[in-house]
Amino acid sequence: MPDISLTTLVLLCVAALAAGWIDAVVGGGGLLLLPALLLGLPQVPAAQVLGTNKAVAIVGTTGAAVTYVRKAPVRVGTAVRIGLAALTGSMAGAFFAAGISSAVLRPVIMVVLLGVAAFVMLRPSFGSRTAEADRPPLTRARIVTAIVVVGGGIGFYDGLFGPGTGTFLVLALTAVLHLDLVTASATAKIVNVCTNAGALAMFAHQGHVMWALAAVMAVFNLAGGMIGARMALAKGAEFVRGVLLVVVFSLVAKLAFDQWA
Repeated sequence: MPDISLTTLVLLCVAALAAGWIDAVVGGGGLLLLPALLLGLPQVPAAQVLGTNKAVAIVGTTGAAVTYVRKAPVRVGTAVRIGLAALTGSMAGAFFAAGISSAVLRPVIMVVLLGVAAFVMLRPSFGSRTAEADRPPLTRARIVTAIVVVGGGIGFYDGLFGPGTGTFLVLALTAVLHLDLVTASATAKIVNVCTNAGALAMFAHQGHVMWALAAVMAVFNLAGGMIGARMALAKGAEFVRGVLLVVVFSLVAKLAFDQWA
């Protein structure tokens, strides 16, 4: 563990708890966890911060996924296939990342997110259980589309740029597979486990994980993830929808700050 003060450690653990909760409900926990690590450990190389972030996040994501699978109607096999496609896509995105300017991507992503927020607000039935009851059957074509477009496409975005990947997964799974928001969040967690595992393996191989710090923070991230999953299951799609809008607007604000501040 790096030489950090007790106050910094406590704040990092609180951030890990909150990030686990956010990520379990609707994705986007990295919006809080990664900046907290960067601010709390300014002397640590970025690669080690990123690796430690993955080591913490995968524990909370796994805990949330297990909680969801026990109580939500999740097709685990389909989720794993989407996750493997996302893992492949993220590796491809990382390969091209060096040649892409984030300053060009940020405005595009902000416009897309604002469009998504408008759609969710204007379509209250989007991702509701009422809509799920009337949804068409889950065909092979829709599953293939989810694997290629949601898994491969969003995975590519994750490797290329990254912010908001979990939120995009929830929205895309809801739209393509016609899932309710709770089931989409559950499915997204399984996909996230796959992508986090691939990234963590690479960071660990390169020696870029601060395991002692990650272990402490992971306990809090796990607690937050399990609490968030249980709240989403108990409160339903409307609760997830409200958190989703908060996360989307927070992501837009962060991207705007990074772009123009």
